[in-house]
Amino acid sequence: MKANNAILKFSALANERRLEVFRLLVKAGPSGLAAGRISDETGIAPNTLSAQLHLLSQAGLVTSERKGRSIIYAARFDAVSDLIVYLMEDCCGGEPCVADDVQAALARMECCAPEGRQAISAPAHGTGETG
Repeated sequence: MKANNAILKFSALANERRLEVFRLLVKAGPSGLAAGRISDETGIAPNTLSAQLHLLSQAGLVTSERKGRSIIYAARFDAVSDLIVYLMEDCCGGEPCVADDVQAALARMECCAPEGRQAISAPAHGTGETG
């Protein structure tokens, strides 16, 4: 991941309402939520929510899919995993540290990995590689 891509993702999350929406979508899992339900759950007016979801989508953090008359939004767990790995890939110069905690957190996300794809694992200490 390039720095400008990471900055775009962080910028999209650097707003209380967008962060609230994103966390709600994370809780919903891969099946996502309809825009109307997101509005109901968060209390965000539909027109404001549309703008917030657009920014999250532009940053590559959410997907949208039309199902009948609804638009279903879902968190992109792969994008979040990539962002975490980007932050931690050169952690501690190869010394044991928080990377173990990150690895454990990513392992908890395996339940959310799309079928046929394994969750992204944290890099081996000091290698800068992702698995």
